Amino acid sequence: MARPVVSVRRSIWRADGEVRSKRAIPEETAVAFTFNTASYAVMMATPQDLEDFAVGFSLTEGVIPSRDAIESVEIAEDDVGIELRIWLKAPHAAEFLGRRRKMAGPTGCGLCGIESLLEAMRPPPSVGEGLVFTPDQIMTAVNSLFPQQTLNHETRAVHAAGFWDPARGLVAVREDVGRHNALDKLAGALVRENATPQQGIIVLTSRVSVEMVQKSAAIGGPIIVAVSAPTALAVRMADAAGMTLVAIARKDGFEVFTHPHRISGELTSHVA
Repeated sequence: MARPVVSVRRSIWRADGEVRSKRAIPEETAVAFTFNTASYAVMMATPQDLEDFAVGFSLTEGVIPSRDAIESVEIAEDDVGIELRIWLKAPHAAEFLGRRRKMAGPTGCGLCGIESLLEAMRPPPSVGEGLVFTPDQIMTAVNSLFPQQTLNHETRAVHAAGFWDPARGLVAVREDVGRHNALDKLAGALVRENATPQQGIIVLTSRVSVEMVQKSAAIGGPIIVAVSAPTALAVRMADAAGMTLVAIARKDGFEVFTHPHRISGELTSHVA
């Protein structure tokens, strides 16, 4: 299997001259999704946590209603990329073949290849009520993600998506060159581990675009916390889904854009 990080030669130019050395950078690989041999999508992604990617992408894109629809997943690698061969159980396979579409998704593009405006603007499912969190818990969730970004510590070039549970802390972290891919991988990890997204916080290192809201809602996440800003459409989608959207989370606080009732209390000064 291709390595997620490679070392390349580089020259560094500064005011005091040139230095030659090596640098760790993330790998980017074409990953094709097929369902019962029928092609569906090709995404550019980091070649890591691929079974999570297969399950999570299938769920967040609405190909399957639940993990139980998948019979098995095979990972096949060749010179030009990796194929994720997803085998669906009989009734789900027939339904998929009836509405199959093809798309190609460059890194960071979550809507490339969508065939209609209605499909791109599909309303997200309504999320459950979930829990109420204190501002300190929001900050703890954000601060817990950065130390666990192992690929980003090496490369400074990948996104991360994590899930924070008030009882267990940071349950899972997934990283990828594409922010949508990182969230898909996290979704797959949570489903495969029988975690409960409704009882925690999805934490993102990226901006919150509309597809990040759609994907989070697809697995029932009632609250997103992101370090960057949301788009206007993402705010409208989160509001429609009943989701609490927290963004621009920094060391000194955060901003809440939708459904603030899930956050209660005061932010204490000792939170880093």
